[in-house]
Amino acid sequence: MFGKKKKSALTFVAPGTKLSGESHFAGEALIGGEVFGKISSTDKVTIEVDGYVEGELNCAELKVAGHFKGKLKCGKLNITSTGTVEGEMACESMEIFEGGQFIGMRVKEDIALLNSFDSPLAEIEGTLQTG
Repeated sequence: MFGKKKKSALTFVAPGTKLSGESHFAGEALIGGEVFGKISSTDKVTIEVDGYVEGELNCAELKVAGHFKGKLKCGKLNITSTGTVEGEMACESMEIFEGGQFIGMRVKEDIALLNSFDSPLAEIEGTLQTG
């Protein structure tokens, strides 16, 4: 009854806020503004309807009601009816509701996804032009 409770942190990026650079969220994150750069979280990240995230994102779970563009690695991806995900992603499970959009490719090899900023297509095109 008097045991210690686990504190869960919540980070909220309000609409109208713009962040850029490298960010790490220790707990759950709710993004209503704009975030650019490398982002990591040990918990769930939610991009609200007016939220926009661009860059590399590594998190346990991602729920997108707004817009994500870039490279993504997560355990679970949920794209709502208003959400859009553009880019490359590696995830264990994915759910897209009617109206939600996924534009890009899903890769199995998450190591190549997060270790390189270059697109695998650029490597193939370079090989075709030189070969």
